[in-house]
Amino acid sequence: MEKSLPSAADKRIVIGKAGAPHGVKGEMKIIPMTDFPERFEGMTHCYIGDKFVEIAGVRYHKNHILMTVKGISSRTEAAALTGALVSVDRSEAVPLKEGEYYMADILGLSVWDIDGHPLGTVTDILRTGSNDVYVVSLPGRREDILVPALKKVVLEISVEEGKMVVSMPEVVE
Repeated sequence: MEKSLPSAADKRIVIGKAGAPHGVKGEMKIIPMTDFPERFEGMTHCYIGDKFVEIAGVRYHKNHILMTVKGISSRTEAAALTGALVSVDRSEAVPLKEGEYYMADILGLSVWDIDGHPLGTVTDILRTGSNDVYVVSLPGRREDILVPALKKVVLEISVEEGKMVVSMPEVVE
């Protein structure tokens, strides 16, 4: 992500988003934003927004997770958290295989072509189903560049250097 001094939130991985309350006893709907929705089973704590919470229970319902949090016992209390991101400390992230990256690590990378020219910064990731597409923006340029997350296009990713190198001959400056 950004290469400034990391805040506590920068050291977290987003795994979901708090949706509307479910029922009247404080249970909340969580929209999973992870490739590992099974990770919610057995979790004992997480962050909802900046609030550290203890999880009292988790169950699955359709495409959502229904979560009960200790200290939240009413629909009104649960509704106050609607829209907040659900995250865990980076140390609790599911390990990835080599060549896989968390979205949080890709967002903010500077993007360069193979000749060393800057193309911009990854500002968004579109999940298309077949492959992700990185949205690359550069101040002063009217249109974003869409970079398919394919090995033949994305030649190098260095999270440590904050850099991505791509081969896109059709990019017009």
